[in-house]
Amino acid sequence: MSDAKETNELIQQRIQKIEDLKKQGINPYPVRFFPDSKSKDIVEKFEASPTGPETKYKLGGRLHSKRVMGKASFAHLKDSTGIIQLYATRDDLGEMEYSLFKTLDLGDIIGLEGYLFTTQKGEITLHVTSFQLLAKCIRPLPVVKEKDGVIYDAFADVEQRYRMRYVDLVVNDSVRDTFVTRSKIVSEIRTFLTNEEFLEVETPMMQPIAGGAAARPFVTHHNTLDMQLFLRIAPELYLKRLIVGGMDRVFELNRNFRNEGISTKHNPEFTMMEAYMAFGDMASMLDLTERLITHLAQKICGTLKIQYGKDQIDLSPPWRRVTYVDIIKEYSGIDFSQIKTLEEAKKKASELKVDVSKCQTIWKVADEVFSDKAEPNLIQPVFITDYPKELSPLAKSNPDKPGYVERFEPYIAGREIGNAFTELNDPFDQKERFEEQVKQREAGDDEAFMMDEDYIRALEYGMPPTGGLGIGIDRLVMLLTNSHSIRDTILFPLMRPE
Repeated sequence: MSDAKETNELIQQRIQKIEDLKKQGINPYPVRFFPDSKSKDIVEKFEASPTGPETKYKLGGRLHSKRVMGKASFAHLKDSTGIIQLYATRDDLGEMEYSLFKTLDLGDIIGLEGYLFTTQKGEITLHVTSFQLLAKCIRPLPVVKEKDGVIYDAFADVEQRYRMRYVDLVVNDSVRDTFVTRSKIVSEIRTFLTNEEFLEVETPMMQPIAGGAAARPFVTHHNTLDMQLFLRIAPELYLKRLIVGGMDRVFELNRNFRNEGISTKHNPEFTMMEAYMAFGDMASMLDLTERLITHLAQKICGTLKIQYGKDQIDLSPPWRRVTYVDIIKEYSGIDFSQIKTLEEAKKKASELKVDVSKCQTIWKVADEVFSDKAEPNLIQPVFITDYPKELSPLAKSNPDKPGYVERFEPYIAGREIGNAFTELNDPFDQKERFEEQVKQREAGDDEAFMMDEDYIRALEYGMPPTGGLGIGIDRLVMLLTNSHSIRDTILFPLMRPE
């Protein structure tokens, strides 16, 4: 029998069970049930101080296994904290309720009451004194099976797991653990920044001008105002407006949307943390970044030496600092500070088999070489500093290095974790850079910045020297949970329709 046919037959059998229950006057989806305990908690409590039948607990969860032995049955219940063994008998439940218990299917959600005891084999078990079906699991859960002598996982297809995350969470405890850890990371970031006197704020998710990053936006339309809007690609320009307004330290944990490709490192919808510090600079944010990530590693992983794939990564400070030009030279042999023409840049990049056919400037070529030759080798934590001005339209110029800006990006495990710089607060310089970006858009670069006249106006009211930082939460979670695809850290990644 094919797997599909077998599954369909099981579904029909379970639907028939629902109909049979209704005929008996039993609601297979009752309105409410209120557990008072979790499996892990009561087991730990019992281990410390055993109790008798007088101490009862109410639990709720999924039926994880069942073994019927005539007038008695053993089973396992899985809740959000773990798995506990159940013991149910006809004498305790009565004929009707025990018959119903025997008809339960794996995956059914049940509520039950009982007391704890220890079996002869030493397993702490809940002796069930009453139970209730709360929701029928109509579709059989995928399990590890044996077929033709081969053991295989019936839910191993990655795309299927991402598409049906609700099933993935039920059958794969490690997946649930990843998202529990993600929640702890986000919570810890909030605590850390609040202790640093940053104020959490919220900025618009729909914006009339897509700004704050070089990216292609998603476009939408507001009917009442009859205006085009963009889903935000970054909150940066709004957060810096708040710095102008006197809110000296602000941060936002925000969803961003970029209409770009999908890969193990990119999802069109992703989470960022952006923080801005008045009277700070690139060095302030570099220090903040190093302290934040090492704090998270110590708090979440319990160590600064974490395993990521085959690599052990040592996050112990201080991290290496190296300039953008020097790191490209280190891994490609090309010194872009000495290249004078676009043709020369393209020729040297092509000799390394880097595709730069669409690049229109020397530094765009350099960035492709960096991505192809340097980035994959940046396994241990490193701050890449001193980016070219052309690639950093919102960063302040480095007074000691004409043509470069005060900007850094932290790289760990071969990928960018964040982006930070001394913010540009000169409205005249900012307007010139916007105008240059507009020219690049008109020349065909649909990721170049748009002109934002209101932001220029905000700067004209005066913004203090400021440091800004953005960290990709999804990539940070990848690092701290040893996950190798960004989709493993996003509960519902974007998928093609079935």
